Amino acid sequence: MKKILFVFLLIVITAVSAFSQANLQPAATVNLIRTISINVAQLRSDVERMEQAVGRRLSQEERLQVLDVMINERLVMQAAERDRVISTMYDYINLNRNNQFENEVNQEIQRLRGAMAQEIGRQPNEQEFHQAIRAQSGLEFSLFKEQLRRQYISQKYLEQRKGDVIRNVQQTTEAEILAEYNLRRTELFQPKTIRFSMIQVPYGNDAASRTRARTLIDSIHREIGGNPSKFDEVVARSFLPNSGFQAGDAGYLPRNAEARNVVGQSFMDVAFSLNQAQVSRVIEGIQGFQIIKVTESYEEKQLGLTDPVQPGARVTVREYIGQFLMVQKQQTILLQVTQELVEELRGPANRRTFTIFENNLNW
Repeated sequence: MKKILFVFLLIVITAVSAFSQANLQPAATVNLIRTISINVAQLRSDVERMEQAVGRRLSQEERLQVLDVMINERLVMQAAERDRVISTMYDYINLNRNNQFENEVNQEIQRLRGAMAQEIGRQPNEQEFHQAIRAQSGLEFSLFKEQLRRQYISQKYLEQRKGDVIRNVQQTTEAEILAEYNLRRTELFQPKTIRFSMIQVPYGNDAASRTRARTLIDSIHREIGGNPSKFDEVVARSFLPNSGFQAGDAGYLPRNAEARNVVGQSFMDVAFSLNQAQVSRVIEGIQGFQIIKVTESYEEKQLGLTDPVQPGARVTVREYIGQFLMVQKQQTILLQVTQELVEELRGPANRRTFTIFENNLNW
């Protein structure tokens, strides 16, 4: 029996070792200024992410297309280093926090976080934000940030080489804005939305913590007694040491499926049953007990060009559409100059800049 078990373990270990070695084999090498390898594991990761997105297994030809994108990306990175847009690839590969593109990456992260906050009516916590990034991009947060760095490096390099072409994009006209508005009119609809303040008493996983939280929130609820002014007095006390609760402005809450998925149906039902300035009953949330007060209320309506894109926003629908169309034009130009650059880096003047090992792509 021991001998059989030993042989079985040996087979398993050998199989795992062979699998690991296969994953480390090169799928391609790139050599514009030095040789770097794209191993099978890296390619498999991108292929599997693409397969999840499209809901099917990719063909061999499609795997080669994914590999082509990876090769092009590394060629552009090496060209950026060659032409001194980035100092060394060490800064890029090791995600140096002093990297010259870190500010741009952080600003984009904050923009995405702000957009999510406006969508769900409050600031998302780290876990919620990372989950949203993973759902939208298919990437873990650290890999998403790495991808943003690559994009900013590529854009900087393209601006250096084709700056005049990129900068001279024609401004969006009023006629273009109006045409886009008429096309998307049904999408530009504001659901019923409230802004609210919230008092929350958090609790842990144990029953004792939950009991203490319930006792405190019931005491606060009795003190407020439905009085909006008393609610504000309690909110002001939340900053005192050992208050035991959190409170303040919770932002905007639209009545849509996305917001419901975050706060829950029970919370939505209570929140939208209240009039402006009205205080709620105690609500049992996932992480705590809550009492809310509606501070602003907006009815559903079709948005016009001069309306803000959402309550609390300064950007009008006209400005939003104008910016959207401008970004589209810029992206079209960037795609064009990127293709020109890739053709140059892969062309006759740069022979042998990459090698593909097709025999290693069969898994």
